[in-house]
Amino acid sequence: MNKRWGSIISIWAIVAVLASIAATSLSFDHAITWFGAILAGSTATVSLIHLFRSKPAGIVREIIYVGGGSYLILAIASVYLFLRG
Repeated sequence: MNKRWGSIISIWAIVAVLASIAATSLSFDHAITWFGAILAGSTATVSLIHLFRSKPAGIVREIIYVGGGSYLILAIASVYLFLRG
């Protein structure tokens, strides 16, 4: 699992950048809609990485880490949206 932290952290970074762009440049309704797409995309990215690597070992753990971290990042962005509101 230690080797895969690089891909997990890079996905979190992409989620953080996309969430900050959505939270600052879109209206509340559109940003919340995009948050769902960003979360789905982060989970799909993990699946695609494992598909191309052809190594299914550890996929569930990585999906949990990426999904949980992405959910936390998007929850923080949602709080920003509510406070900005």
